[in-house]
Amino acid sequence: QVQLVESGGGLVQTGGSLRLSCAASENIFSINTMGWYRQAPGKQRELVARIASGGSTNYNDSVKGRFTISRDNAKNTVYLQMNSLKPEDTAVYYCTAEMRVNWFSTPDNYWGQGTQVTVSS
Repeated sequence: QVQLVESGGGLVQTGGSLRLSCAASENIFSINTMGWYRQAPGKQRELVARIASGGSTNYNDSVKGRFTISRDNAKNTVYLQMNSLKPEDTAVYYCTAEMRVNWFSTPDNYWGQGTQVTVSS
């Protein structure tokens, strides 16, 4: 069963940095868009950033200039470099990927299990 495995969350002080990683657990036929969402307590899940297979990116306005999304297609991995972190960045961060598992499957969206990011003031 294909999984997206996340790592890199944790506790950091305001102004600090963290790097999240998310890798597909097995060989994948193709991966289209990959991205990161977050959900803070009592709030809806929101897009943080996404990156297309060709490398084009989109960011939530609240993280522009502070977060950078990137991917390593050879490793089926997406990264989120988070700098200048603020308390309002505190949330569970989820990675997502639109993937075709094998040549005869249609694209489907997969989600990671989530990783907690806590920024202390």
